[in-house]
Amino acid sequence: MFDRFSAYQPQALAALRIMAALLFIEHGTQKFFNFPPAEQPFGDLMNLIGAAGLLEVVGGLLILIGLFTRPVAFVLCGFMAVAYFMAHAPQSFFPINNRGDAAVLFCFVFLYLTTAGPGAFALDNRR
Repeated sequence: MFDRFSAYQPQALAALRIMAALLFIEHGTQKFFNFPPAEQPFGDLMNLIGAAGLLEVVGGLLILIGLFTRPVAFVLCGFMAVAYFMAHAPQSFFPINNRGDAAVLFCFVFLYLTTAGPGAFALDNRR
């Protein structure tokens, strides 16, 4: 029964790519524009937080449109792994307790995009 769903694999991969990118961009816009409003605004962005916001916005936009998907996803995967171990892991061993579950999930979604490619509806498919 589920074998017929395999025909929609490129579209499902594109849906994963697009939704992950939109959520990722949201993290960057919160840092730069305080949108959506943060509980505590980030203030000075001339530090690692600013670099993270830049990667989130620019990398997220590239993933969203499916341009240079594999190399960008590779960079973002590493970025999320570093972010997790620098900011979240020291607080607690468990991702749910250290609020790093999103970073872990983004890391593995980007790892998957690195290997699987962008799926349908991507500019990479036109190059």
